Amino acid sequence: MTDIAFFRLPDGRAWIGQGPFESLAHMPADGGAFYVNDFDLTDPAPWQRPTKLIPVAADTLAASIGWSGAQPPHIQWAKPATEWFKMAFRRIRREVLAKRLEKMVPVLTERGIIVDGDPIRLLDRVMTAPSNTWGYGWVHGTRGFLGATPELLFRTQGREAETMALAGTAKPGAQEAFLQDVKEIDEHEIVVRYLVDSFSHLGSVTRHPRGLCQAASLLHFQSNINIVLDAESDPDTLVRELHPTPAVGCLPREEAWLQRLREYRTQLKVPDFFGAPFGFVEPGDMHLCHMVVAIRGISWIGQEAQLPSGCGIVGGSAFDHEWRELRLKRESVVTMLGL
Repeated sequence: MTDIAFFRLPDGRAWIGQGPFESLAHMPADGGAFYVNDFDLTDPAPWQRPTKLIPVAADTLAASIGWSGAQPPHIQWAKPATEWFKMAFRRIRREVLAKRLEKMVPVLTERGIIVDGDPIRLLDRVMTAPSNTWGYGWVHGTRGFLGATPELLFRTQGREAETMALAGTAKPGAQEAFLQDVKEIDEHEIVVRYLVDSFSHLGSVTRHPRGLCQAASLLHFQSNINIVLDAESDPDTLVRELHPTPAVGCLPREEAWLQRLREYRTQLKVPDFFGAPFGFVEPGDMHLCHMVVAIRGISWIGQEAQLPSGCGIVGGSAFDHEWRELRLKRESVVTMLGL
């Protein structure tokens, strides 16, 4: 089977890109390409232009990929250990309480063995994920990642742009308490402030009221933000301007803290895709670009599978609460993917 890339919009439109892929340093003028990079943005040519780009629907996806009878994977998951994550949590919280750091997002990864089946078949489930999510996928040889994320990094067309702050998490049944939860509101507003500040020097910003987003089995605060840019800005510039937001990174977004974040991700063996930007520019000359944050997904290398989840550590964070949130996020992915 050839290498593939996949992107699905909330309105249900979706595309499969078939390899070989041409790697480009900048978004191609005629569109029809995928943006694939790691969390640290180390790839100097992240735009992947497929040999063939195919619009797909739920009933045509299998034929477009040609998985010829492969079964969905059966994965035996191992219970994640707490030791390294608890150490990272305590160190981050100590910096937050000392007012040196406002927020940081450590990531815990559950690991498993693919006993049988092919993880590419999970694109069936991504294709039919909730309509307020963006589906994404990248398969290269015996490794890949895929998922359905509720978080948009930005969408641009010409001088118009939109983004969202998506932070703060609860189970749907806890809505009334969630609406009054000072810690979750604080975590959310940190992300809002960062996005508004980041875009303010690029154009006119309108922040919409904080609302709720139910994605799969989780509830989040969501604030939509619209921008009229002073001049057209290419997606590569915006990615480097915004990523990582405090929803997946840290604040202050200074190099010393970003380096600390990278160290924690290395110690905790976080998959490179998690929290990274993943995008697609629609074919044609309209330059309609969608860039999302790759969360709520899994990755694999050979028979080894990884299921990461992250949580934002702020002043009001407590370990037991965050540990439970991490589990809820992983469970939502397992349910969404039918694992």
